[in-house]
Amino acid sequence: QVMVVESGGGLVQPGGSLRLSCSASGFTVSRYAMAWYRQAPGKERELVAAISSSGSTNYGGSVKGRFTISRDNAKNVVFLQLSSLKPEDTAVYYCHAQSPPYLGAKGYWGQGTQVTVSS
Repeated sequence: QVMVVESGGGLVQPGGSLRLSCSASGFTVSRYAMAWYRQAPGKERELVAAISSSGSTNYGGSVKGRFTISRDNAKNVVFLQLSSLKPEDTAVYYCHAQSPPYLGAKGYWGQGTQVTVSS
């Protein structure tokens, strides 16, 4: 059974940092396209960062240079390092896994972790 579970959210002051973790089970993160999305109250869910099975990364425009996505293949975990946080980064952050085409290109969501940036 494919599952992803996020952790690491919390309350942080502007300018601070957090590291979010996405723990995977039932599949290998290095074989899936992994991504982080976020959704703020009253707004649509948006892509924050993604890492392909080959390791290439891409970022949403508002977080470029501040956030970094990475993965630990040995631990089967994907990370999102959040730095220079701003109040507008406040949102629920979701991990998403997409299986490769030969497995049906199915998407799987975690339950989300809340990040609040406030003084």
